[in-house]
Amino acid sequence: MPLTEELNAALSSFAAEDRVLVCLDFDGCVAELVADALQARPVPANAEAIQRLAGLDGVDLAYVSGRPLQTLRELSSPPPGTLLIGSHGAETDLTGGTGSAGSQPPDSGLNLSPAQQAARTEVLETLEAIAAEHDGAWVEHKPAGGAIHVRHIDDDAYAERVLDEARAALAVIDGAHAKEGKKILEAVVVTSTKGEAIQLLRERLQPQAVFFAGDDVTDEHGFAVLGEGDIGVKVGPGETGARHRIPDPSSLAEVLNRLADLRAAR
Repeated sequence: MPLTEELNAALSSFAAEDRVLVCLDFDGCVAELVADALQARPVPANAEAIQRLAGLDGVDLAYVSGRPLQTLRELSSPPPGTLLIGSHGAETDLTGGTGSAGSQPPDSGLNLSPAQQAARTEVLETLEAIAAEHDGAWVEHKPAGGAIHVRHIDDDAYAERVLDEARAALAVIDGAHAKEGKKILEAVVVTSTKGEAIQLLRERLQPQAVFFAGDDVTDEHGFAVLGEGDIGVKVGPGETGARHRIPDPSSLAEVLNRLADLRAAR
């Protein structure tokens, strides 16, 4: 699918700025949504385009994801210099992978209080009990909470009933905050959003403009903080506050390569 004239014009203006920040969601954006979340990997063409952008002067690159930070690091294989924000902003690695070879990844900055630790334990126990009653449902343990996945359940109506059961159970857990997604329901004990994460990056890096691409409900917080001169790209269907849309993750490479071409030609 060729770029729209509107998106192409926006990319041209964006690429002309001295310093820009490119923020990318991972699942459903750089990587296709898959039944086994731990098997997700960047679409090869997207990975190549990201590598191109990472090597250009004046371009800061960041992943902004709901994934746990360590999982995001392992699955995305980010180019050196990429900033990583996981758990919807609750975990950060702004070192750009500058540690020495073989060194431990830096601390994520996530420190739960005793009350938050207790709430996280209750969230995980609740979700595990629900998943145990439904074939195909499984629970992902995250540093700031947990998520129940129903992508392995073929019957969409049944899958939604499982999520409804989880919604009701999580609603009575003090300190748990539900986050909706595509065939996933997450509960976190730290209130943070991708919008706050993008604002943190903006304050830290001081770019003239920000690009953000995402596909899910939680990405709308990111689109909401974008302003004049910024670019928001919604990947896939659904209501959105983003000004631009592409049909699927396989279309993202065209956008990123166009940006890289424009940037390299400055």
